[in-house]
Amino acid sequence: MRHGEAEPQYLSDSERQLTAAGQAEVSQMAEWLLHHYSAFDRIFSSPYRRTAQTAALLVSHGLTNQAAELNTDLVPEGNAQLVVDFLDVLYAENPEAKIVLVSHMPLVSFLVEALTRSGQTPIFDTAGMACICYHQHKGGIKEYACPSLIERVKSVS
Repeated sequence: MRHGEAEPQYLSDSERQLTAAGQAEVSQMAEWLLHHYSAFDRIFSSPYRRTAQTAALLVSHGLTNQAAELNTDLVPEGNAQLVVDFLDVLYAENPEAKIVLVSHMPLVSFLVEALTRSGQTPIFDTAGMACICYHQHKGGIKEYACPSLIERVKSVS
């Protein structure tokens, strides 16, 4: 998952906070996730303020009963393979774990490619997410969701 909309970069990048619109986007996605996937075992975020705020909002909406955890590999310039290696360790311990990673562009795009080996690096809207069914060393995208797509579906139904 990519973090919600953040303030412009007049501060240091790592200190940018979610805007009110970004908080609303994340809340909308949290409700969507709960409805479609119920609870998650763990949530990890980059240590940047906007991703930590995104993860905290997911926790406050009941996506997990544990505090979100920071992972320094989830920063914008992070190495996707290091994150995949981290996930492989987690899934070796619990193959059925449901995990949310909250990160940034371009890493979220690189993660999709690294986890699925699809050759595709999709662009993520703010608060956008890819649901990936992953087992050690290989995964497939189940679906992609973002606030604007959810709104379009609501307006049609």
